[in-house]
Amino acid sequence: MKAQVIKRFGDPSVFEIAELPKPEAIPGHVVIQVKAISVNPIDTKIRGGAVPVVAPEFPAVLHGDVAGVVVEVGVGVTEFKVGDQVFGCAGGFKGTGGALAEYMLADVQLLAPKPKNVTMAQAAALPLVTITAWESLYNRANVQNGQTVLVHAATGGVGHVAIQLAKLAGAKVFTTASSEEKLSIGRCLGADVSINYREQSVEEYVKEHTGGKGFDIVFDTVGGENLDRSFQAAATHGTVLAIAARSTHDLSLLHAKALTLHITFMLLKVINKEKRQEYGKILREVTKLVEEGKLKPLVDERIFNFDEVKEAHTLLESKKAIGKVVLTNEW
Repeated sequence: MKAQVIKRFGDPSVFEIAELPKPEAIPGHVVIQVKAISVNPIDTKIRGGAVPVVAPEFPAVLHGDVAGVVVEVGVGVTEFKVGDQVFGCAGGFKGTGGALAEYMLADVQLLAPKPKNVTMAQAAALPLVTITAWESLYNRANVQNGQTVLVHAATGGVGHVAIQLAKLAGAKVFTTASSEEKLSIGRCLGADVSINYREQSVEEYVKEHTGGKGFDIVFDTVGGENLDRSFQAAATHGTVLAIAARSTHDLSLLHAKALTLHITFMLLKVINKEKRQEYGKILREVTKLVEEGKLKPLVDERIFNFDEVKEAHTLLESKKAIGKVVLTNEW
């Protein structure tokens, strides 16, 4: 089969086309004919060598998010049959195969039926970011009806899903973005209030929208200095959720407010086979929500093909994408 691989860490130019053996089904797994994938920040970090401990062996096939059609079923698999359309975040990390190829071997515990009312490209945009938002808001923060939730980066991968999940839980949702276009999209996704962080300081918007109290839950999807701003925006005894905390911070404000900090690093449960079934269960709930019209993916207007993976990574790293960056299996 044809695949895009990397043989060393580096910038997007390290991708190259290679011919690899087509995977064969093993017990508990299926072979998927890949129709679409999406790019997540972790994919660019793995490619760049920032997290070598979770990188697959060279020559490495990257990317976990996948949507496609089951073409072969392994022994013991009863959940799916040949011809089923599925989606999931099923590899691209240490000990797994990636989705940036014509075919992918996937553990059925990491898959769910593709929502019938979205395209393959839209389905491929959902798994990693939705699982991350779900784990953070529902499993870690236990978001409740009536709470105030601030989601940073309204049109980001995790951010755009987090707005919708927090709203479904009955929270009053606030979100930040850098332009009126992005702020408008945030409101269309369900945010009650959108905040231009370039025009208002944290102190200003906390005072305006919470009377200076702060937000019950702050979801930092950005990292770096924004995590410090999240501590500042949180209410006393509040909760801060983070998905990019590979940085050094002064925790005195965390202590002064008695904040709870939760870190979500979703790929750990992909690597840990004993935890994989949790993700399949989440994705089945996601399928229901999407088919009921309660959750929708936000996909950047430019759709790439597999020959354009370098351009897709470059776009994501430029931070100019609106929503998820998606590739379809065309060469």
